[in-house]
Amino acid sequence: MLWVNLRRGVIVSAVFFVLLGLAYPLAETGIGQALFRHQAQGSLGANGSTLVGQQWKGAQWFQGRPDGDDPTATGGSNLGPRSKELVETYRKRVAALRKAGITPTADLVAASGSGIDPDISPAGAYAQVAAVAAARHLPAEQVRGLVAAHVHGPQLGFLGASHVNVLELNEALARLG
Repeated sequence: MLWVNLRRGVIVSAVFFVLLGLAYPLAETGIGQALFRHQAQGSLGANGSTLVGQQWKGAQWFQGRPDGDDPTATGGSNLGPRSKELVETYRKRVAALRKAGITPTADLVAASGSGIDPDISPAGAYAQVAAVAAARHLPAEQVRGLVAAHVHGPQLGFLGASHVNVLELNEALARLG
């Protein structure tokens, strides 16, 4: 009787190992590669990943959300709306944006909840057009057209809001010269 139960246990373990340890992960990987190839491959390019926000140094680049430089330090600051530290941080960010000739928008002032958001709103990108154009000695209309070409609509036409991927926009800006 002991050997019968042991054999059943080994067979059940082997079946579940094949199903859950091999078949399910392979099916999951196949679906990811077939339907979401860009995300499944990590979207890593020469200048970074389009899925992870990064900081850009200098007025000649579009700036993303003020999330920091460490992509492994994800998460919010846990500072509440009545936090004096948060209010002071926002005041400094607003002052720095105005000094650079940029009208502050919410996404240029507030960090994202994840700490690695690669996108900004179209309003945040358009607010930076004049400053970037001046720093690069380009016509503002040319830079504005570049932003317009990089505005992504909501997923499937209704999920989320329109956004601009800062890495893609800055790579296109670099190709302008």
